[in-house]
Amino acid sequence: MTTSVQDSIDLRREMVTTCRLMNSSGVNQGTSGNLSVRTDRGFLVTPSSLPYETMQPDDLVEMHFDGSYVGRPPSSEWRFHRDILQKRSDINVVLHCHSVYATTLACHNKTIPSFHYMTGIAGGTTIRCAPYATFGTQALSNNAIVALENRLACLLSQHGQISLGVTLESALWLAIEIETLSRIYVQALTLGEPPILSDEEMERVITQMRQIKYSMSQQG
Repeated sequence: MTTSVQDSIDLRREMVTTCRLMNSSGVNQGTSGNLSVRTDRGFLVTPSSLPYETMQPDDLVEMHFDGSYVGRPPSSEWRFHRDILQKRSDINVVLHCHSVYATTLACHNKTIPSFHYMTGIAGGTTIRCAPYATFGTQALSNNAIVALENRLACLLSQHGQISLGVTLESALWLAIEIETLSRIYVQALTLGEPPILSDEEMERVITQMRQIKYSMSQQG
């Protein structure tokens, strides 16, 4: 089980830095995407429609699990941030982005199968694609919760991806890895459906990853 962190200027600065890295790393564009971190009073989430380049630590929105907030209006996707953090005591960070290749697959409602052993970094034999629902709705949050069961990442149909982590660093690392896997899968599909590793092999891979803490998302 993870532990909440205190809302502080250092945490807020780290969140702003991570948001800017989302764009500079290429997994996000413009004001799309959003980020949240569990705190001892609820969670901090990025505000609605504010460019990351101009975002300041004070712009981050303090939210409570009843949906109330202090400060600017929160991201329109605050519902899945709240619900994931409530449901998943094993993580502290929810990162949502519109990375190009992951979104390409999401536009075809494609779950990423175990075509490559690195699929296991999300904690299972697949990276599921949640069914489509309008952005910002409870239906989208409900769909994401199901797709993330026993997983650290999922795609959102006709939308983007969600990656989870114990730390901001691990959540961003995982989002970048999911985008890399998505790119490889899109390219592999140009040659036809790639062969799929067996569930038995993937269980061996996932066990070994956990033993050596291959996935930063598993590290506290």
